[in-house]
Amino acid sequence: MAFEFLEPVHPELQHKIKDFSNQTLSNYVSFFDGDEDIQLDKFQLAIVCIKEERNSVYPEKSDFFYDEIRSSLYAMYVGNWQVDIIDLGDINRGDEVSDTAYVVKNILSRLYRKSILPIILGGSQDLTFSQYRAYDGIKYMVNLATADHKFDLGNSELPMNAQSYVGKMIIDEPYNLFNFANLGYQTYLSPQEEIDLMEKLFFDAVRLGALKSDFTRAEPILRDTDLFSIDIYCVKSSEIADSNHKNINGFSTFDFCKLSRYAGMSDKLSSFGVYELQSMQKSEGLISLISQMLWYFIEGFSLRLNEHISEKNPNFMKYSVPIEDEVLVFFKSEISNRWWIKIPNEINNNVHKPSLLACEKQDYMDATVSIIPDRWLRAKYKNTI
Repeated sequence: MAFEFLEPVHPELQHKIKDFSNQTLSNYVSFFDGDEDIQLDKFQLAIVCIKEERNSVYPEKSDFFYDEIRSSLYAMYVGNWQVDIIDLGDINRGDEVSDTAYVVKNILSRLYRKSILPIILGGSQDLTFSQYRAYDGIKYMVNLATADHKFDLGNSELPMNAQSYVGKMIIDEPYNLFNFANLGYQTYLSPQEEIDLMEKLFFDAVRLGALKSDFTRAEPILRDTDLFSIDIYCVKSSEIADSNHKNINGFSTFDFCKLSRYAGMSDKLSSFGVYELQSMQKSEGLISLISQMLWYFIEGFSLRLNEHISEKNPNFMKYSVPIEDEVLVFFKSEISNRWWIKIPNEINNNVHKPSLLACEKQDYMDATVSIIPDRWLRAKYKNTI
């Protein structure tokens, strides 16, 4: 069942949270009480925290401070929306890292099967691998996106750690990873062979500078993502009260909140994780950052439109753009003004592979002057092999 390995939130903290104003998130959260037969059907989101850091590549700077994040998050006021949240408490480290990973995988798999979206706070980012493997038998092809200053491809022949888990995903059976997208990599921290491998595998990579010059580039990538994993270590050092943090270039706190909101609004995204909390010096600022990121994710989730694209749906406009020997087919939502492009699948017609790719209006504008979008070319190749 795996839920037996969950440590519920301490009753004293539960009582404190329930005394918050009924206009705050505290009014929309229930707490797991240790009963493995808990009825999950009424919940949309589940918060689970993992006390496992042994595979981290960063020096440990603090103990886990999940309860402080809970106190901060649940005290935040909600807008004109509501969600049903279950806080499952904490997963303690097992005798081996593999024991913790096994529990994480089984708990998340149960949530996925119930269509409950887990919000995961971690420990080392290699736990993203368990977050991914929990889809086994549930979803045939999975799209992963990370916010990270590195690709975390590593050496897949060595024991897995927090900077090699993506490489492990690529070679590990069953081969369920359809696409990997990295948001915010920094070239001087990334070996050229890893950059070349990203190109060779037709994965998406957006440099930090390119993203900061046009942050909306992240939205269509996250709209196509099933699983989003954030390495909190890639926050810019001047943004937090940690004089020993070495990442002088990185995401701002506002950037993280925007990414979280984009992820929450993605109709496709079904798993969200924020990792490496123990690698940061505990501070009020960091606690506020994590809780605000989660608030923006929850707000984004509450705003989902669940748009179903169809040529017969009057809420979508279809545009066909001939380029050379191709006809690019775009769809635009008249409700959200979001765009998609159709991916050809003429060789194997694999129903498990996507037929639509989220895109920007600029991709359509480029197509009208005979510029084929790079992401479309990469997706086309992967769909036809």
